[in-house]
Amino acid sequence: MEKITSFTIDHIRLQPGLYVSRKDKVGAETVTTFDLRLTKPNDEPVMNTAEVHTIEHLAATYLRNEPQWKDRVLYFGPMGCRTGFYLLLAGDYGSREVLPLVLECFRFIRDFRGEVPGASAKDCGNYLDMNLPMANYWGGKYAALLETAGDSRLVYPE
Repeated sequence: MEKITSFTIDHIRLQPGLYVSRKDKVGAETVTTFDLRLTKPNDEPVMNTAEVHTIEHLAATYLRNEPQWKDRVLYFGPMGCRTGFYLLLAGDYGSREVLPLVLECFRFIRDFRGEVPGASAKDCGNYLDMNLPMANYWGGKYAALLETAGDSRLVYPE
C-alpha cells in the first residue's frame, strides 16, 4: 500500500505550526485539511488526553459558531499521536488565510473559564476526562506561536 499523505511529512524536522496537510476534491468542491501542530513530534511531550478532549470541545464549539466560517467547518479533532489537531474546511485555502481564524480560536481556548460545552454525561461519551487549566495553557502556548508565525511555521519543511 502507498503511504498516506500525513505519513510522508518529515516528523523529525516538523515544528509546531499551522500547515496545509492536504487538499481533496469532493465533486466540484475542495476540502482543505489543516495540521494544527502544537508540539514538536518525537521531541516534546505529547498532550494528555484530558486536555486534548477539552480543546476538542472548546475549538469545535468556537469554530461552529464563528459567523464567517461556521458554514465551512467540516471537522475539528485530535491527531492520534496527541501532538496536534486536524481542521477540515470546505474550500481551497492556505495557512495564511485561516491563520486569523485559528489564532482567535486558540485565544478563546486560552481565555475560556466556566463549564466546558458538552461536558456532561448526556452530551459526551467520556465527559469526566477533561482538564480545562491545561487546555487554557495549550491555548495560550499555541496562540503565542501563531501571533509571530513566519513561513517556517506555515509551510511544511521540505
